[in-house]
Amino acid sequence: MRRGNGWRLAGILALVALAAIVLYATPMRFGLDLQGGVHVVMEVQETEGTRVTDDVVQRTQAVIERRINALGVAEPIVQRQGDRRIIVELPGVHDQQQAVETIGKTALLEFKDPNGNTVFTGSVLQTATLSQDEFGRPAVAITLDREGARQFAELTGRYAMTQQPLPIVLDGEVLVAPVPQEAILNGQAIITGGFSIEEARQLAVLLQSGSLPVPLDVMEIRNVGPVLGQESVQRSLNAGIIGILLVFVFMTMYYRLPGGVASVALLFYIAFVMAVLVGLRATLTLPGIAGLILSIGMAVDANVIIFERVKEELRSGKRLRASIDSGWKRAFVAILDANVTTLITALVLFYFGTGPVKGFAVTLSIGILLSMFTAIVVTRTLLQVMVDRNPDRFVRYFGVKEALQ
Repeated sequence: MRRGNGWRLAGILALVALAAIVLYATPMRFGLDLQGGVHVVMEVQETEGTRVTDDVVQRTQAVIERRINALGVAEPIVQRQGDRRIIVELPGVHDQQQAVETIGKTALLEFKDPNGNTVFTGSVLQTATLSQDEFGRPAVAITLDREGARQFAELTGRYAMTQQPLPIVLDGEVLVAPVPQEAILNGQAIITGGFSIEEARQLAVLLQSGSLPVPLDVMEIRNVGPVLGQESVQRSLNAGIIGILLVFVFMTMYYRLPGGVASVALLFYIAFVMAVLVGLRATLTLPGIAGLILSIGMAVDANVIIFERVKEELRSGKRLRASIDSGWKRAFVAILDANVTTLITALVLFYFGTGPVKGFAVTLSIGILLSMFTAIVVTRTLLQVMVDRNPDRFVRYFGVKEALQ
């Protein structure tokens, strides 16, 4: 075995081991169509001082998206319906009440004086994070911007040592009413209120993502089951396994030794793709599965192009090692052209698409890049490691009669 092949083989096996560890340690995230979730339809409502315009609806949608992203919900869908309605789909979330509270809460934070007058609002809020109070209980740490810090210092300084509480109010409900002992100059404070960890985290999300510009009414809310259903998912999985096995059988019977090696490399490829998706915390959806299957087909196609080039080199009278090197070089240009054009299409879909379309584009892009790596590096390395031991013996397993003469 040539030293370069040995190092490449060791690197490939290390990548396979790493992929196995990632897949074992981290569960795959599934979209609404595979695991179900909550479907909510909300309608923007006018207030006395705010009319519903296209800009107001867009800002409301942006706040909802920030809140959902902060919660870490996998592959959420937030889209407009008509002039006033917003549809939200949350995969893996089945608590309807919690979903509505997180999405639709106005989250208006007010800092008031002892007389109940609002001195300033949460618009001056810079950060809001999960924290603990002096007793280790869940709380929310807030940091105000420069203007907010100035106003907070003035407010706390004015009422320091007066034993008068300064209410901090969220949506009309008093969260905490601290009694300042001195002026707070750094613009930082801790909001307590007997929260659980989940309540404190949710409050931090609401404050950090910003207030909704207008209130929302829930028009429809329902739990959604998987689009395919458990039985259909299992059937699809079985069909995929059978299809891959048939590809393995065809490749091995038609291309013999190279086909068998390509089948092993294809298993490595599937492990690589799944590990990358899991590592990126991507969400697997039905369109994503379609992209994965398409990329598997392209990986097989690349191997077919390479093996046909190798067979042509063998028929021309070249030795096996030279045929493998030349075949891979000749096939590289065709493989690169095909994959780059498909990758450009995937990037366009990702840039202009939304929701499931982006999921399809991400899966397809990752699959294309890894299929090229598998065909050009993995399959070639495995094949060279085998034939380097005895090229004259292994040439008969390439299915080319002319090479044996």
